Amino acid sequence: MHKISLLGVGLIGQFYTDSIQGGRKQDRVHVAYSRTEARVSAFAAQHRIPKHTTDLRAAIEDPDTDTVVVGLPNHLHEEAITLAAQAGKAVLCTKPLARTGAEALRILNAVEKAGVFHGYLEDLVYTPKTLRALQSVKNGAVGKVLWARSRETHPGPHSDWFWDKEQSGGGAIIDLGCHCIEINRNFIGKEHKPLEVMCWGDTQVHPIETEDSAVGLVRYANGAIGQFEVSWTFRGGMDLRDEVSGTQGTIWLNHWLRTGYEMFTAHGEGGYVAEKAEGETGWLFPVGDESGALGYTEMFADMFNSMDTKTTPREDFYDGYVVNAIMDAAYRSIASKQWEPVQLAVWRGQDEAASRKGDATDYDADHLLIKEEKMPDGTTKLILKAKATGKIVQKVLASS
Repeated sequence: MHKISLLGVGLIGQFYTDSIQGGRKQDRVHVAYSRTEARVSAFAAQHRIPKHTTDLRAAIEDPDTDTVVVGLPNHLHEEAITLAAQAGKAVLCTKPLARTGAEALRILNAVEKAGVFHGYLEDLVYTPKTLRALQSVKNGAVGKVLWARSRETHPGPHSDWFWDKEQSGGGAIIDLGCHCIEINRNFIGKEHKPLEVMCWGDTQVHPIETEDSAVGLVRYANGAIGQFEVSWTFRGGMDLRDEVSGTQGTIWLNHWLRTGYEMFTAHGEGGYVAEKAEGETGWLFPVGDESGALGYTEMFADMFNSMDTKTTPREDFYDGYVVNAIMDAAYRSIASKQWEPVQLAVWRGQDEAASRKGDATDYDADHLLIKEEKMPDGTTKLILKAKATGKIVQKVLASS
């Protein structure tokens, strides 16, 4: 059993509390913290949390808790995590870990120096569909992953601080791109080093200082490409989709829209429909178990089970640091309009050279197989490359 000091009682705090207290059925939020007394007292009463406070240090250092969960605005992460590390508490932090790679590295160093457990709360890596797809990739179902695409778009965040560059560190990339980048890393393989990023981002709609839409490509050392698409301008709810393309197969995932629960109502739902839903009449896409569908339940189970067994969770602060470094390169690329290197002061994966020639398959002693295709007339067409000359030829095999 773990007793938690929860920092932040906004939407993410709501999801976290529901998932923590409804997951393993033994972990409890013991202290809730917010900068606003009215909000934290109401939150504590709603969730039957024994203590609440507007004193950050007091919440973190409470003698009855062993774990700190950070659900604060981005600019407060470093302070809160540093205090938790100094207090010797396990610390779990919402995404993104920090506003920049340099800030994330300081956070990583703080928890590792203190020797405390640390978990990166990247919930979308833990959705049931993602976990199943990752197992399929691990089993070799799609072969070598060549390309992974992750998309998260919606009409924009709920809270004011997201829209303030100083507090958040950026726009849609910081808010949503961190999800997409880490999902792609998991499919491609986190042992493969991200090398460089090409990114477009712009403020298309909102009067803010940073991007409300972006598309980026991340090139990895094994030759794979990770693509992310993010926007705060998408209308119609929240669009969460992932695609994986490999040498032996393809995976398509749709996590939020068109999930199998579709409803039309002229009267209205009469309340909350789903996160980022824009209305309650017309065609709606309600979600039965939001915490489960968004990965929160499995995420906290992994975190607390890993604490109990003294193992590393699927996502820790090193992962958060790598994601921040990739996002730094994306912002540099927006400014330079060219590929920008990912600057990692610490790399713990494989050292490998990028593959540019692909995986060659021998057809016979003299040829490599490029493609094999069954034709409408029952024959099989082979596209071959001569090893000696490089000449491309085709060969047709009669139907058997």
